[in-house]
Amino acid sequence: MGTILGDFMKLFHNPRCSKSRAALQLCEESGKSFVIVDYLKTGLDEVMIRGLIDRLSMDVQALVRTGEVEFEVDTDLDNTDSIVDLLITHPKCLQRPILDDGKTAIIGRPPELILTLLQAHE
Repeated sequence: MGTILGDFMKLFHNPRCSKSRAALQLCEESGKSFVIVDYLKTGLDEVMIRGLIDRLSMDVQALVRTGEVEFEVDTDLDNTDSIVDLLITHPKCLQRPILDDGKTAIIGRPPELILTLLQAHE
């Protein structure tokens, strides 16, 4: 592991989530340098969220866990600003795990999807 600075991939991780734990294991087994972003402790800021949105190869709605108790039903899932506000206020609503290499962000559902990004760094 390293610091949040530099060329490290970032794993947005929730240790209570089995899929996130599986993604963490895949990252560790890969031998690649990465840092864990424990966003439930540190929170998410606008720059971080918008960066993920820019690097994600899916619709922005894919970042949101609508099944969480904290999900606000008045959130407009077709409006990026509304999603950003939701994730800043309720980081638990961020889909997980996410592996981000600074150019591409992949939601690891299933966790094996992150292997494509890990293999791209060989």
